Amino acid sequence: MSNSIEIPFSTTLMVRDTCLCLHVQRAARALARLFDDALRPAGLTNGQFSLMMSLNRPEPPPMGPVAALLAMDQTTLTAALKPLQRKGWVKVMENPRDRRGRLLSLTPDGKAVLAKALPIWECTHAMIDGKLPEGGAARLREDLQALS
Repeated sequence: MSNSIEIPFSTTLMVRDTCLCLHVQRAARALARLFDDALRPAGLTNGQFSLMMSLNRPEPPPMGPVAALLAMDQTTLTAALKPLQRKGWVKVMENPRDRRGRLLSLTPDGKAVLAKALPIWECTHAMIDGKLPEGGAARLREDLQALS
């Protein structure tokens, strides 16, 4: 005997039309595909570009702050670093101040790849910004930062 609960289709439509999480996920997937396609000639995905850009600092950062900036846990960051290490673009070193910790840095080859990818990113970003209404890109960034 089944006492299944029926949710009206009108509720499904309401969620489809109003759910911020759904709309942000859809937009994120579309942007990720667009940047993946754009950055492919540089040999990077959008996630790798963001990760490598987060390492472009005067001093090698520890894993914790990089993971926090990218909104990922350290296990996920470790997995994301592995292909970049294999390509020789990122170096993971022991932290001399805390031997349990690791510091991350771009290698010279990694910096060269990032330099090749940056104009592609800038061009792609300008195209996306141009599709939004006047001031829309800045407002969108502010609104998304408020949520995160």
